[in-house]
Amino acid sequence: MSQPPNKFLVIGAFFSIYFIWGSTYLLNKIAVKELSPFFLASVRFTIAGILIFILCRILGISLKITKTQLRNCIISGFLFLAFGNGIIVWALKYVDSGFAALEISAQPLVVLILMLIFQGKKIKSSSIIGVVLGVIGIYLLVSQKAILSQENSVIGMLMIFACMVSWGYGSLFVGTADLPKNYFVTAAYQMISGGLILCVASLAFNEPWLNITLWSEGVYWSLAILIIFGSIVAFTSFNYLLKFVSPEKVATSTYVNPIVALLLGWYFLNETITSQSIIAAMVLLTGVYFINTKRTMVIFSRFKR
Repeated sequence: MSQPPNKFLVIGAFFSIYFIWGSTYLLNKIAVKELSPFFLASVRFTIAGILIFILCRILGISLKITKTQLRNCIISGFLFLAFGNGIIVWALKYVDSGFAALEISAQPLVVLILMLIFQGKKIKSSSIIGVVLGVIGIYLLVSQKAILSQENSVIGMLMIFACMVSWGYGSLFVGTADLPKNYFVTAAYQMISGGLILCVASLAFNEPWLNITLWSEGVYWSLAILIIFGSIVAFTSFNYLLKFVSPEKVATSTYVNPIVALLLGWYFLNETITSQSIIAAMVLLTGVYFINTKRTMVIFSRFKR
């Protein structure tokens, strides 16, 4: 007989995936105002990976993996973290944090289409409705004159979409890839891989590396929260919930994260929430609701932010 879940741990875990993941857009936006985007993401994931390695050693978890598993961790680390997250951080230099979160909420739509293209999975009638609503919601979101008039905003929006494709393809890849059975071990190798790739990218693009002694207090706090809570606590909470709670309930973070990001961006960074953004959010999230299926959301949610 399996041990029943701890009610308080379940509540705490939901708080983590709702609000910690929702706050990562604000935290990245604050930090990227001072630090170069690839450098910032590299520091975050490299340190988080090292801390998870240390935690595994403390808990007595073996870190041994096969060459195939290492290769797959590097590939998925690139798709999810180096490209999928690093480019998002870069795009946050040009778009609001709430806007980025809303655009990314269309991720299930991208996963569904990629499953059709690469796996031949038929789209259910309810999902077709979701796709249509999702496309309308994205159009309403990105067609706002106030957003289009911002410098490099169009490039930022296109790169965010490219990140969603990278995440989507990565989600299909890990669905069949040989990876370590322990989620901590998998996450550690992915984060180290992604962090090192981002470090190389930062050097290749000749990004300036601001001396740590010159970082503001806001950057220190943002990075600390991103590393400890965004990369470790929320990820562990997510995997805990998958063991005791239905995937559909876990997937509700898809609806909450962009709302949290919008409100935090508005409150702390004075980001504007337009009426068109609100309408776009309602249409887009309704579309995501129709798209959500057990199979799609488990694949998509496994490696969020």
